[in-house]
Formats: sequence, C-alpha cells, structure tokens
Amino acid sequence: MRTLLALSLLFTLPAMAAEADVHLKEGSGKQLVEANCSMCHSLDYIQMNSPFLDRKGWEASVNKMIKVMGAPVAEGDVQNIVDYLAGQYGK
Repeated sequence: MRTLLALSLLFTLPAMAAEADVHLKEGSGKQLVEANCSMCHSLDYIQMNSPFLDRKGWEASVNKMIKVMGAPVAEGDVQNIVDYLAGQYGK
C-alpha cells in the first residue's frame, strides 16, 4: 500500500508543480477561464491549442467542453470565456 501511495505521489507532484508554472495572458475574462477550465484540465491545454484555434474554434471547443464533457460552466460566462480565449489565444 505504501508503495502505491509513493508511486502516486511521484507522478502527481510534478504535474501539480507544472500547473503552477502556467500563466495565462492578462485580459478581461482571465479569471473566468482559470476558474472554469482548470476544474477539468491543465491550463497549458489553452496555450497548446492557441496556434490552431480562431474564434470559431474556441467557441466550438468551449461548447464541446460543456455539452460533451459536462463542464459546469454558467451560461452567462460562456461568451466572456470565448472572448478571452479568442482575444488572447486566437490565431
């Protein structure tokens, strides 16, 4: 049991430290993105996808996260999240 716990920590701690190193660009909606998106995945997902997604791409991605993956994002926050992602990380 201790070995399993040790292995779990070995693989979890570096991921937690790496997440702390992810800094999103400043802008209106940043806090909404950090609060909503990081509940389900690492914020580096945003940076990794930025070269590929324009406004329509971000809109589709956010809607997929909500409708397919079940992300609990308030309906009133969706447009602000898309605006931030498209403005700061859109191609």
